[in-house]
Amino acid sequence: MSIGARELELKAVVGDAAALAARLAGAGTTCTFRGVMRDRRYDLPDRSLMARDEVLRVRTFEPAGLGTARAELTWKGPTQRTDGYKEREELQFDVGDAAAAGEVIARLGFEVSDAIDRCVAYHEVAGAVVRIEWYPRMDVLVEVEGAPEKIERAVAATGLARTDFTADRLLDFAARYEQRTGTAAVLRLDMLGPNEAPGFPEWAAHK
Repeated sequence: MSIGARELELKAVVGDAAALAARLAGAGTTCTFRGVMRDRRYDLPDRSLMARDEVLRVRTFEPAGLGTARAELTWKGPTQRTDGYKEREELQFDVGDAAAAGEVIARLGFEVSDAIDRCVAYHEVAGAVVRIEWYPRMDVLVEVEGAPEKIERAVAATGLARTDFTADRLLDFAARYEQRTGTAAVLRLDMLGPNEAPGFPEWAAHK
């Protein structure tokens, strides 16, 4: 459980996810989870949480060969920029039953306002957490989270240019993908076309 924690992170687009995973493995990192991560974000009907730039989320983890299934409930405060890093206050704890947690939230008047489905691989790198993220239809991203000095060591371990990393939001990356490709980004599975396969390398394990 994290109470009053400050989340610092950077993200970057990954051109070759297999090469990135190989570099991380070669750097002696530890992969702690591979599988599907699903976010369900909640808000009141007037979208007052969004207006305050706050997030109320239930996240589930479905392993595909590595890690354990679990779920967590998270509140995040408004986004700030601190020395070039994205920073948010975060309150987070594990929940035993994601459906039950969602039902409690719904009974309080909240409703699902957004959903994000992605395959992820978590790596522990130099005291930071590096997460490779595959979306239904978008660029592959890598997120680095930790203390500033640990973030910088982990960024170096990725082999990507430091200038590739930003404190931008996920929606900013989606907008740039759409501008570059002329194709709409898709962050949730139920928004894909009827015959379109998601861009998840491990999705077959969940069919």
